[in-house]
Amino acid sequence: MEMVNVECEEQEMKINNDEDLANSLTIQIIISSSYLRRLVMTFSDLMKLFYVNKTIQQAMVSAMIRCFVFILFSFTVRVKSQFCRGITQYSQCSLNSACACFYIAGAIDTGICTAIFTDCSKLVACKSPDNLCDEPNHRCIHHPLCHNLPVCYLVPSFNEQLCPPIAVMNTTTTIPTTTITTAAISTTTTKTIQQLVIPNIPVGARWAQNGTNVAGGHENGNATNQLNEPWGLFVDDDQTMVIADTWNHRIIQWTMNDKNGQVVAGGHGQGKQLDQLYWPSDVLIAKDTDSLIICDVGNQRVVRWSRRSGTTQGEILINNIDCFGLAMDDQRYLYISDTDKDEVRQYKIGDKNGTIVAGGNGRGAGLNQLNNPTNIFIDQQQTVYVSDYNNHRVMKWNKGAKEGIIVAGGQGQGNALTQLSSPQGLFVDTLSTIYVADPGNNRVIRWPKGAQQGIVIVGGKGQLYYPIGLSFDRHGNLYVVDSWGHRVQRFSME
Repeated sequence: MEMVNVECEEQEMKINNDEDLANSLTIQIIISSSYLRRLVMTFSDLMKLFYVNKTIQQAMVSAMIRCFVFILFSFTVRVKSQFCRGITQYSQCSLNSACACFYIAGAIDTGICTAIFTDCSKLVACKSPDNLCDEPNHRCIHHPLCHNLPVCYLVPSFNEQLCPPIAVMNTTTTIPTTTITTAAISTTTTKTIQQLVIPNIPVGARWAQNGTNVAGGHENGNATNQLNEPWGLFVDDDQTMVIADTWNHRIIQWTMNDKNGQVVAGGHGQGKQLDQLYWPSDVLIAKDTDSLIICDVGNQRVVRWSRRSGTTQGEILINNIDCFGLAMDDQRYLYISDTDKDEVRQYKIGDKNGTIVAGGNGRGAGLNQLNNPTNIFIDQQQTVYVSDYNNHRVMKWNKGAKEGIIVAGGQGQGNALTQLSSPQGLFVDTLSTIYVADPGNNRVIRWPKGAQQGIVIVGGKGQLYYPIGLSFDRHGNLYVVDSWGHRVQRFSME
C-alpha cells in the first residue's frame, strides 16, 4: 500500500469559524500502487470525505480545491503522462504530429497528450459513475470521433518518449571547427560469440555530414521499403541492420544495398498474440541461439524470435516489465532498462527477476537514481552506460557500484555542448568515448573519456529529425535511426 499526504497551506484557507480544527486537517488517501489510476476523485467525492459539519465544510472549500490540484499533480507524475491545457480536443500537443490532446473525463479544460493509434472498435466505455478503467495504463478520456461516452484509452508507460512535449526541441547548435589528422582504423575482435565487434575509432575521427539512406526514407508507411517512426537498431558484423519499426509493430531486417527490407518479427498489426508486437522499442541479435531479443514495450514484455526460416511467432522471456532498452554482454547476460521502476536489471536467460545493476532507488536525480532510463550499453567489463532521459545525462555504473558517474550532460536540458536534451541511443567505443543520440537537439554528440563537453559529429543543422537509435559497423561508419524522418541513415567515416 502507498500513502499520499497532501497538506494545504494555512494562508490559502478561507476560514469562517472552527479555525483551529480546520487548520489541523490533512488530506490522507490510502491507495494501492497497482490501482493508482483510482486516485483521481471528483470534487464531490472530496466534499463527502471532509463532511464533518457544515461549518467546517465551508471553511475547507478553498483548501480542498488546492488539495485536489496537488493530488491530481501527483497522479500525473506517477503515470508519466503529460497534461495538455488551454487547447482544444485533438489539438497537437507534442513535437510528434501523431500525438493529440484527449480531454480527461470529469476534468475541465485538461487533457492527456498521447498517441492517436487505437481502432474505435477496440475502445470500451469507462465504468460509471466514477469513470474508472480496469486495464493497466488505461485512462478515461473523451474521444467524440469514436464514442459519445467517455472511453478507456491506453496511455503507455513510455508516453514521454512517444509524445515528447513541444518545449523539448531546440535546434540552435554550433559545431566547432577543428583541424584533424585521421589515423587508420583498426578493429578489435573478441573470442566470444555474442559481443558486438566494436571498432577502434581514432580520437580525431570525423564523419560525413550528409548521410545516406540505408533503410526507409520513402515517407512513413508499412510497405517493405518504408518505416514508420523506428526507434531501435542493431548492426551485425556483415552490416545487416535489424530495426525496431515501432509504429508498424514489427522488426524489419535490411541487408547491405537492399532496396527493401524483410519483416522478421511481428508485422501482423498491434496486439498481444505471440505472432504480434506492440510498439517494439529495441532489438538485438543473440548469435549463440541465432535469435532476436525484442523489447515489446506496448505489451510490457521481452520476447525472443528465432531467425530461422519459417518462424511464425515468438516466445515470452520476461513478462510485466516496462522495458525500453536492451543489451547483452559477453557472458550472455541480458540487460534491460525499466522506465517505470527507473532501473536497469541484469538477467540470465530464463531468469524472471534479475539483479539491479543501475538505479532502483526511486525516481530522482541523485547519483544512485535514474529518471526514465532509456537506451543502455554494456562494455566488456560489464560496465553499464545508461541514457538517463529526464535527467538529460548519460550515467556510467561500474560493475557492483552502488551509484553512478555522470559521463555526459548533467547540466540541465539545453543545446550547449555541455548539455543534452532527452538522450536516447547510446554507443561506447574501445577508448570509452561515448556517442549519444540527442533527439531534443536533432544531433549525435560525442564525449571523449573525461571530457567536460561534447563534440557534435552529425546533425544540428537540419540533417536529422528526432534521432533516437544509433550504432556503428566494424568499419566505424555511423548508423542513425532518424525516427521522424522514417529512415535509417549511414554517415561514412572520412
